[in-house]
Formats: sequence, C-alpha cells, structure tokens
Amino acid sequence: MRELVVLGTASQVPTRYRNHNGYLLRWDDEGILFDPGEGTQRQMMLAGVSVSAVNRLCLTHFHGDHCLGVPGIIQRASLDQVNHPLVAHFPASGGEYFERLRHASVFYDRVEVREEPVSVAGVVATGPFGVLEAAALEHSTDVFGYRLVEPDGRRFIPELLSHFGISGPAVSELERAGTLRVGDRVVAVADVSEPRPGQRFAFVMDTRLCDGVYALADGADMLVIEATFLTEDEDLAHWYGHLTARQAAAVASECGVRTLVLTHFSQRYVDAAARYAEEAAGVFSGELVVAEDLMRVPVPARR
Repeated sequence: MRELVVLGTASQVPTRYRNHNGYLLRWDDEGILFDPGEGTQRQMMLAGVSVSAVNRLCLTHFHGDHCLGVPGIIQRASLDQVNHPLVAHFPASGGEYFERLRHASVFYDRVEVREEPVSVAGVVATGPFGVLEAAALEHSTDVFGYRLVEPDGRRFIPELLSHFGISGPAVSELERAGTLRVGDRVVAVADVSEPRPGQRFAFVMDTRLCDGVYALADGADMLVIEATFLTEDEDLAHWYGHLTARQAAAVASECGVRTLVLTHFSQRYVDAAARYAEEAAGVFSGELVVAEDLMRVPVPARR
C-alpha cells in the first residue's frame, strides 16, 4: 500500500473544517508521519489509522502548527505499547524544542525514540523503502523538506518468461543470481525483464521559492507542497517565507510532477478550495489535489 493520509491542512490558524498539519505516508511497510500539528492523534483516529502504523517521524521545522502534535503521538505510542522504534528526523538547530516536546508532560515512557537530527542536506536514512533525503528550504527559521526515493529496478515480463520456459521457483533463482541456465542456453535477467523506474515522493512545507524546492520536487510521482497564499498576496507570501498556489503548481509543472497535492492553506480566503484549484490548474496539467482533512490520496501507479 502506498498512499497519503491527510490529517490536517490548515496553516497557522486551524478552522472549523481544517485541523493543523499532519500527513501520514504509508509506503509498503513504512509509515512516515510528517509535521504532526496539534490534534494529530485525534485526526488519526478519525482517519482510521493507528499510531502503531508510524515508525518514522519527519519534522520540517519547529513552528507550532508543524510540531505540537509530537507529545500526543509519542505518549500514545507508549500507551499502546508500540514495540518498534520511532525514528525522528528534525532540524538539528531545534534539538532543544524536540527535547521539550518529547518530554512535555508526565507519562509512562515505554516507546523507543531514536533521534536523528538533520544538519545538512543529503541522505538522512536508507532502508527497504529506498532513500530518504533532506534539502534546506527558506523560511523564518531552519526548515528542511524531505524526499523519498525508491531505487530503480526491473519488472519481469510474463510472456518472455514463458517463452524461455521459466516459472515458479526458477524466477526467484534468476532474480537472485542474475542468470539462469535453461537447457543449453543461459538466460539473463535483462532477457526477460524491462526497466522499472523507482517511485519518488516529496514533501515541501513553509518556504519561499528556492533551489531546495526544485531539488525535492524533481521527478516526483507525488509532491505534497504548501500553498499558503493566492497570487493576489504574492508579496505577503514572499515576506513571510511561503508559496502561492500558482508558484507551487509552476514548480510541479517544471519538475515533471505527476500528482500535486496542495495544502497548508491560510484561513483568510473564502471558498478557498475552488480558488486554489483554479489558480494551480492554470499552470499545471497533471493530477491536481486540493487537500482536505481525512482525505486519502494514492501514490500514482508506476509509470
């Protein structure tokens, strides 16, 4: 299963219909929770996902709407006796804030939290999921965006396997060894397969346009990106270190993004969803999602 569970879509001020930030990426056996704001624990319950589904926590920065849900998530993981480690990535310069959030109140602390602060751009984790990378963004405090990159692989073609008489356990043997003798012929993996590009997911929050935005978005199958303002307030967006919907969509178009998920909306706009969609659609022709709380967005099928 590869999908984004949207837990909250507001920016600094929540509304009746939009909770503070929170985004759970379900990627095979990995559950990455990005920027849990206040109320994330309850939003997860409403979305039908358990805290035990989270094994990695990624904070872009330490403004409250992106991190005040951390105490609830960690304490709930302890209450539920989650038996796997919770790996936490966050800007290293905010280590004191994470420490306060980690121990914000009295509770029976059972969960193992592995702190892996991010100080420079580059690879922050590797695993069966692929490679998790970070890139610096531009805001009023230190911010890192994240990108998950799955390695390229190969896909077996059933018709070619059948042509060479390869089936059952022999397929696994061929995949493991790279070659397989079939009668008087040696068949290589390349003879019965085709390239399979790895998938990419990018997460960009609280930033004005900068090199890091483009680096993270490049070739993403899904880009989750802030669109706090509309173009009419572009000057304010730049001043406060944010993006407009049009800027976010233009980045997605230029970087070849397949599914664009806009979020982190200002409370200042009336009929916001339609206005954000209209503005973004003017420059982006791929799949466009104006995020709503509790929405589930599948990562697009492989190319």
